[in-house]
Amino acid sequence: MYDIVVLGAWLEFAVRWLHVITGIAWIGSSFYFIALDLGLTRDPKPASGADGEEWQVHGGGFYHIQKYLVAPAAMPEHLTWFKWESYATWLSGFALLVLVYYLGAEFYLVDANVMDLATWQAIAISLASLAFGWVAYNTLCRVFVEADQTLLMVALFVVLVAMSWGYTQVFSGRAALLHLGAFTATIMSANVFFIIMPNQRIVVADLKAGRVPDAKYGKIAKQRSTHNNYLTLPVLFLMLSNHYPLAFASPYNWVIASLVFLMGVTIRHYFNSLHARQGNPTWTWGVTVVLFILIAWLSTLGQPRPGDDVALSGTALRYAQAEGFEDVTDIVLGRCSMCHAAEPNWAGLHWAPKNVHLETPEQIAAQARQIYLQAGVSHAMPPANLSYMEEDERAMIIAWFRNAGD
Repeated sequence: MYDIVVLGAWLEFAVRWLHVITGIAWIGSSFYFIALDLGLTRDPKPASGADGEEWQVHGGGFYHIQKYLVAPAAMPEHLTWFKWESYATWLSGFALLVLVYYLGAEFYLVDANVMDLATWQAIAISLASLAFGWVAYNTLCRVFVEADQTLLMVALFVVLVAMSWGYTQVFSGRAALLHLGAFTATIMSANVFFIIMPNQRIVVADLKAGRVPDAKYGKIAKQRSTHNNYLTLPVLFLMLSNHYPLAFASPYNWVIASLVFLMGVTIRHYFNSLHARQGNPTWTWGVTVVLFILIAWLSTLGQPRPGDDVALSGTALRYAQAEGFEDVTDIVLGRCSMCHAAEPNWAGLHWAPKNVHLETPEQIAAQARQIYLQAGVSHAMPPANLSYMEEDERAMIIAWFRNAGD
């Protein structure tokens, strides 16, 4: 069993690495093409009949780039498509959601103090919410297709705020913010899969058939691509938030998440304005700083939900009943609990790292897998071995964990 745990940890690492790699590829190409489109020179019009052009220098060479608003007169012989970056990012992200939050639902997804759900219920809500996100967003886009796009973005923000609050009423704080990120990322990837790529295929088919493509397909695809551009930075924040209890463990975590979307707008507005040569709106940085300070202030208000005192059931109960648990409890209380406590007894530490509390047998049993990986198999904890955990103590942790799997 313990070999499976180690293998599972490495599998999670590999999928997380893949997710970061594909995310970099997708975000990089997305940001580049938005910047390119905004920076096109359209006066005078290129002699080729293109809508705009731009000269760029990179890697020791010069690039002459032209954009056709609808399509060129004929289908080019070589055409590069940008789609797999998006698909691979979503697929790897969903795989990570399964590995961490679905398979570890008892510890990471469900918080009985928020809503006492069975694992299958929590997973069903998670999947349904991701599907709902795309349906709601796509419906808004169709309803507001002819309206001011600012109005559409406001309507989308209302949905995101509602989901921010809704997730925190169902899942643990960590899972709530992570799911909001997955909710938004699903919208972004679905934009590529259901709208942008099909529209581009229609244009390509028209070119091959000798027909003049309808300009509406390109216009719709650009709208969705622009939405993705403004949603990217909040998604990155929410994906990173599970490492920072100040963000997810606050009673105001849903407000924090909502404000993050506004920061995404202010930051992207600055760069998009700059790329479009529409001035240097430095005021956006002031607004961003104010929003961030407000978020930091909100994170200190109130007390975190008492989500650590989980009931000893299922997996946690097995670890609590395993041979050696009492010895391991003494080890953890002596070597780890000075930091992993509601009120850490370590100079300069004001809250438990990762919001993990190890002050009671129940809490220790609930964190068995992480204790095994962090302090048994590896020497990651205690950091720099500041509390002087002995090798025989690490061996006892390993033996206890393996006893639970027998």
